Amino acid sequence: MEYISENTADTLRIAEEYAETLKKGDTVLLSGDLGAGKTEFIKGVCKHFGISGVTSPTYAYLNVYGDFIYHFDFYRLSSEEDAEILGLADYFGGDNLCLVEWGENVKGILPENAKRVIIEKMNGTERKIIL
Repeated sequence: MEYISENTADTLRIAEEYAETLKKGDTVLLSGDLGAGKTEFIKGVCKHFGISGVTSPTYAYLNVYGDFIYHFDFYRLSSEEDAEILGLADYFGGDNLCLVEWGENVKGILPENAKRVIIEKMNGTERKIIL
């Protein structure tokens, strides 16, 4: 599916609707340039589950929301080995929902059946969101 988001509110709405398809055990890889809206999309997913206060875990690598949502940001990691040393690979495949930004930096540790969300910048605040 492909959507055009005209603004942040659209992105949140699309993400909330997408969240209805998610369940514990799923891993979602979000791809897009810096500032594309990956964290905003994750805010929408979390909103569906009644969770607020979502922030980018760029410097912490992982934020945990509620009892089962794990939000990863691998922007600063350069290899799978780094993620494994930090114990971050241990979270995948469990009874949780993993939302991953910059997963391309650690492809080797990610589940093969991961779902993908691609967010592309267009004009101004417009984004193309591919689910």
